[in-house]
Amino acid sequence: MNIVCAETVISGKHAFQTLGACTICPDRDITREHLLQTDALIVRSKTKVNAALLDGTPVKFVGTATAGTDHMDTNWLDQNDISWSAAPGCNANSVAEHITASLLHLTQKKSFSLNQKTIGVIGCGNVGRAVIKKAQALHLNILQNDPPRAAQEPDFKHTHLLSLLPECDIITLHTPLTEEGVWPTANLASYDFFESLKPGAIFINTSRGGICDYDTWLHTQEQQILTASILDVWNPEPQIRPDCIQQATLATPHIAGHSFEGKFNGTLACYQALCKKYNLTPSWDHQADIPEAPVPYLEVDATLFKTEEALLHHIIQNVYSIEHDDQQLRLNLPADEIERAIHFDQLRKNYPLRREFNATQLRLHNASEQTEHKLSKLGFQICF
Repeated sequence: MNIVCAETVISGKHAFQTLGACTICPDRDITREHLLQTDALIVRSKTKVNAALLDGTPVKFVGTATAGTDHMDTNWLDQNDISWSAAPGCNANSVAEHITASLLHLTQKKSFSLNQKTIGVIGCGNVGRAVIKKAQALHLNILQNDPPRAAQEPDFKHTHLLSLLPECDIITLHTPLTEEGVWPTANLASYDFFESLKPGAIFINTSRGGICDYDTWLHTQEQQILTASILDVWNPEPQIRPDCIQQATLATPHIAGHSFEGKFNGTLACYQALCKKYNLTPSWDHQADIPEAPVPYLEVDATLFKTEEALLHHIIQNVYSIEHDDQQLRLNLPADEIERAIHFDQLRKNYPLRREFNATQLRLHNASEQTEHKLSKLGFQICF
């Protein structure tokens, strides 16, 4: 079997060379010519998979090591009997940890407390559910908005969008990007959306850039209606807008889901789907490819911190510094659009190893049972 794999697919070479000849290519450089003798293609979101890429090639399987599929023309794939797979939920916990780190960063930098605050989660699929779990751990009040789930699940606690927005101190978007259908999400966050927000709200977008009308968001920022904006996705990408980056409180290069686990789960899902497609016995020892966490163990004395939020921020910052990701995007941001796109892509391609909270063992001294329970619910391994 001949396999072409995008270079940003983590452990791609190790995994897919166990199934056949595996050629690694830069994501955006994969062309039809690379695929003229290829059976399977493995990508991430930078590679556009459509008729222009695949028509006339022998490719019969496409796997994307991502949760989303808006870079793939799945209708065309179905019509041409090309099997495809994605990895829904692969990076859900990674995104939820990114948001957790961001909110605790704000508690220290904006004199903002999470106490008694309400978060509105718009889109309650795999990522939204993971965010809700972290919000519950932080004792936030939660309102949910997901019309498709409400239509299918009679017991789903759904709040209409225009009723939810003025009630929430924090709004976070987790919908897919859709332009058609009963509930399109393209430019969901536009004039009416921002006009309805509670004054002083925090706005978070880690889903897709096209869900937000960034011109309207900029106007909202300039009117100082928002306390903060946490943005990880942009429109367009990779030609990111400097004016949007400048106005964001935290700006990151579409890496919320880029924990090691988030990317690795995507590779594993593609590998398993390809094995199933061709009835192959898996032989990749994926456990051997999991690296040790940069911070495998952390010991902290809770009495050194004035508040519980300061303690939580300290612990999470040691494991994942959201501020570092923000600084790396802003640092030496090129004025030229092409160079800016290269800068954005390089940050994503060379993103440093980030393990999720559960890869760190935590020993706490003089902490309350409530704090220990909260950190456990956030994912840390508590040592006694």
